[in-house]
Amino acid sequence: MKSKQDQTASFMVRFNQQIFDKDGEANVQWRGKISHVQGGDEKRFSDFNDALSFMEKKLTHLTTEATKNEPIEKQKGILNKSLSMWNTIKQVGPKVIIETIKDPLKQVNNLQDQLQGQITTLGEEISEKVQIDQWRSASRSDMNTIMESINDISSELKKLHTKVNALNKKK
Repeated sequence: MKSKQDQTASFMVRFNQQIFDKDGEANVQWRGKISHVQGGDEKRFSDFNDALSFMEKKLTHLTTEATKNEPIEKQKGILNKSLSMWNTIKQVGPKVIIETIKDPLKQVNNLQDQLQGQITTLGEEISEKVQIDQWRSASRSDMNTIMESINDISSELKKLHTKVNALNKKK
């Protein structure tokens, strides 16, 4: 049976808007503070990329610590998988935050649509990758591993579905 480690990393981000006159022209600047809830570390920023870098360093550290007893190649593979979702967030995050500040309800709807799209895509990818003929010659151990993986995926989909439903209720 595979060992399973759960890690939690929570971040709290606060934004502060400053509106000021400079040379007779109105200006605005957003500043923020990001805190790692579990560790208590924090960083102030005026460029959101600094906040993203802070989160990435914390997530990398957590994954590295959780895999320190694994062979280096396995550590690298787990770290890459761990940060793959993060890379997507890093690319889309700043735009989403700006749009959320402008129109929060619109962004909740967009997020819900994106989650539904990801669920659909995941389902399509799973159906493309599953080849039943290979299962017919699988050993009992292989079947148990496959079933465990399917149960893990099912559990994750249920969690994602719950989150989508929660977003629907907030409308």
